[in-house]
Amino acid sequence: MMFGKFVGVAVCMAGLALPAAAQEMAPSLSDRKMVKVDPRARHKVVYDIHSTETAAGINRGLYYARGLIEAYGKQGVKPGQLDIRLVLHGDAAQFLLIDETYRDVVGDPFAVNLNAKITQDLLNLGVGVEICHSVMRAKGWTADDVLPGVTIVHDGYTRLIKLQNDGYAYVGGF
Repeated sequence: MMFGKFVGVAVCMAGLALPAAAQEMAPSLSDRKMVKVDPRARHKVVYDIHSTETAAGINRGLYYARGLIEAYGKQGVKPGQLDIRLVLHGDAAQFLLIDETYRDVVGDPFAVNLNAKITQDLLNLGVGVEICHSVMRAKGWTADDVLPGVTIVHDGYTRLIKLQNDGYAYVGGF
């Protein structure tokens, strides 16, 4: 009986010692290889943006698309190597409207579309920003209601499918 207790205590003690031993054998973070993208390659991405969720006061999809460009840049990829398309449809389409129309949509006569600046910044970086015509028609918006430089596409879903068929990596959830 005494021998059994001794073995049990020894096994428990060995179990407590294993994590420390395992830590000594595990490589440190500086020894681990980080996976990165090829800085010489071209990268094709399409964002599916349909929500009114915001981050830092602007549409979440626009915010994260800008962050993607920065993430690629930190890995040596220049904006010219990126082919990014943002397809805004559903409720998110309102973020691509000029201030006058945006004010009517949000019901605030003093509202300013804070997304206009990041949209222009993305366009200046070569990002294709696209709005769904089906939503525009349903809401009574015309091409004059849309921010300059934004491309009008027939509808969001067929555009997303076309871009995916053309080899664009799909990023959704926005």
